[in-house]
Amino acid sequence: MQPVGFRLLGKSSNPIKAPVMAILNAFDLLTKPPGELPSVAAVFGSDTTLRSWVISALCEGGDVTSFDGDTVRWSDLRDDLATASLFDFDGKRAIIVRDADKFVSSQRPELEKYAAKPGTSNRFILDLSSLASNTRLYKAIAGDHLVVACASTADKKTGVTAASRRKFLCGYVAKRHNAVLAADAADALVEMIGDEIGMLETEIAKLALYRAPGETIDEPLVRDVVAGWQGKTVWQITDAIASGDAAEAMRQLDKLMSGGQRPIALLPQIAWSLRRLGMATSVVEHREREGRPIQLEDALSAAGIHRPAEIQQAKKQLRGLGRARGKQLLPWLLDADLRLKGTHSADGRDRFLLEQLVMRMAKSS
Repeated sequence: MQPVGFRLLGKSSNPIKAPVMAILNAFDLLTKPPGELPSVAAVFGSDTTLRSWVISALCEGGDVTSFDGDTVRWSDLRDDLATASLFDFDGKRAIIVRDADKFVSSQRPELEKYAAKPGTSNRFILDLSSLASNTRLYKAIAGDHLVVACASTADKKTGVTAASRRKFLCGYVAKRHNAVLAADAADALVEMIGDEIGMLETEIAKLALYRAPGETIDEPLVRDVVAGWQGKTVWQITDAIASGDAAEAMRQLDKLMSGGQRPIALLPQIAWSLRRLGMATSVVEHREREGRPIQLEDALSAAGIHRPAEIQQAKKQLRGLGRARGKQLLPWLLDADLRLKGTHSADGRDRFLLEQLVMRMAKSS
């Protein structure tokens, strides 16, 4: 059975139409590749590693011609799109416009016409950082061809969930390195370094060296190996925030960023323990509003902190934070996460946002 989202031609003269899906996410395309591919594909999203993998899959290992989206014009493509490759006897040549956002903006009418009646000699692929779903081009490609969203952040619109991302890491990514990755290890990786697939794959490749073929990469190994000095520094930042030592928190944060860590990857590491402290504070607040006081140990347990040593450390940090800052942790972290993936994703702005967040959280009441 062909996957939903394609219109394929059978042997008869009448087209066999499958139900149309507006979008396919990269996880599905890479793990369940379709039997036949369309003549036009738009590959877009913030995760450049996923985009690269999807484009490779769409090219099927055949002849590839690439153009730079910042400089190419439609007249540069016309002859190539009409000419079959002399070398791909069993498949189509792929013609790719890389970083095609500017190209799409300037050549939209020509692209809409081509999507309505594409050539049969080649496969035309647009590589984009974004593609608005309310445009005629998006609708034309999604309706008759293929649109692939390449982002690993959970999003109902693209069909990505924490569960599907975990399955992708444990299956597709781990197999690239002949590794066996446990589900809780995959979750720990996302907690510690974020959801960017390229960074996650790099860490899985490193972890695979610590296990013999067939042995499982588990959560303790992840926390021991991936953390390293960087993990220790993150804990120092957390402790400095809890104690209200903004200067120390900023020193340690600068150490990590000077070592090459990006703010989008650092935030989940810093947020991992602080989020649990915020959850524990919320549990205490909720029970008190109901007139049912709760022991701090029980609130920490409800927030996922169970080990005796961790409980003692968390109690110390909560006392340092105080009730006022503890109540603000969850909204502060959520706001920072949304901004880093949106308005403050550019270099410079992302660092400013993370430094601002650390200063705010570390400021003593």
